[in-house]
Amino acid sequence: MPGTSEEMNQNSRANGLIQNSNGSLEEKLDELRRLMGKIEGDPLRIVGVGAGAWGSVFTALLQDSYGHLRDKVLIRIWRRPGKIVDKATAEHLFEVINSREDVLRRLIRRCAYLKYVEARLGDRTLYADEILKDGFCLNMIDTPLCPLKVVTNLQEAVWDADIVINGLPSTETRVVFEEIRRYWKERITVPIIISLAKGIEAELEPEPRIITPTLMISRATGIPIENILYLGGPNIASEIYNKEYANARICGAERWRKPLAKFLRQPHFIVWDNGDLVTHEVMGGLKNVYAIGAGMVAALTNESATSKSVYFALCTSEMIFITHLLAEEPEKLAGPLLADTYVTLLKGRNAWYGQQLAIGGLSLEMGDSIKGKGMIQGVSAVKGFYELLSQSSLSVQHPEENKPVAPVEFCPILKMLYKVLIKREFPLQAILDALRDETMYDPKDRIEIAQTHVFYRPSLLGHRP
Repeated sequence: MPGTSEEMNQNSRANGLIQNSNGSLEEKLDELRRLMGKIEGDPLRIVGVGAGAWGSVFTALLQDSYGHLRDKVLIRIWRRPGKIVDKATAEHLFEVINSREDVLRRLIRRCAYLKYVEARLGDRTLYADEILKDGFCLNMIDTPLCPLKVVTNLQEAVWDADIVINGLPSTETRVVFEEIRRYWKERITVPIIISLAKGIEAELEPEPRIITPTLMISRATGIPIENILYLGGPNIASEIYNKEYANARICGAERWRKPLAKFLRQPHFIVWDNGDLVTHEVMGGLKNVYAIGAGMVAALTNESATSKSVYFALCTSEMIFITHLLAEEPEKLAGPLLADTYVTLLKGRNAWYGQQLAIGGLSLEMGDSIKGKGMIQGVSAVKGFYELLSQSSLSVQHPEENKPVAPVEFCPILKMLYKVLIKREFPLQAILDALRDETMYDPKDRIEIAQTHVFYRPSLLGHRP
């Protein structure tokens, strides 16, 4: 007896077989294949590199949409082998499996259920790459994905890839792509790379500038920046996979961003395109800085709405000030930056990290790679932005003291986050002292200073005046 339409839909999605009866998905795929010069019988090869929450979800979305067109596209994901799933996580995973009838039926049908029973009993060790094949991301156990083709050998994964999705944290991007370069030495065609990473590093010599993941990739591989794009937006990975409405921007050269935006767009996931690659990428890292502080303030004040609003006013004024240093037309960034900041404060891992630090659930000694969450990229971003903005060569004229000062002097929240998280000179509670400093600028004044003075430093993003 055939199942209900709802059951059939769940089963088809669980196996990466979402199809579109009007053929529009296949038409979009054919259009991208033509643009990339693919001939019949030569599938478009898409590879995700890194299997964190967003990287896994992004790959799974593509598998759900296009995975049934096997003759035209191959979708895979690479993650390192050997990561053990601890017993507590295995027990929780077993509960998740048994709470979802569609997932349970899928595993039974694939003869994969027994290993999760054995792991629950402690009779078997599971590995992260093993469970990812069944649709379980170690950083997002509560949100089962469709089964994925997982490759643990990096060379096998990327050597013939047409499109590479960078799902690595910014702190790992350079090292992995330097290894990838070795496998691309004899390539004839140049791949397309879409980076999802949100983080930055500061390069201080020969002159201060921000190094973003797309630039790291270009330097590491020799791939021209025109073939590297950034995709980001105000969204939470698990909610996107559960078909909550979301939007994102893919930024980069027009030749690739427009067709890729069309290729990636879904009814519940709207992808816009923008030519300003580096600035949007930097903004994605900037909001993570202040999200950590927001989590700390929320926990330390027992979720005081007043304290959180005071912090929000101060941190947004600092972000606006920083955007005036980075962008010639910073007003265009206000909406996307605030939207991305808002969703990160509500449910992002960086705000969660700050909260856990404040309540004692985590400690700074545990580092910034957290079990079940992955890399907390805001920590390295705090260091990067502070080091960059403290350079005397970037000094701006202080309107009241009438002397040049480093830009970081206008950003007391950033300064305190650096002293707490990086230098560890002050306890976590010091963030509240920064919040309540009577000598601090009215946030409105900081914004006015930024708007009425020429602070733009194009060299920070590698641009020339």
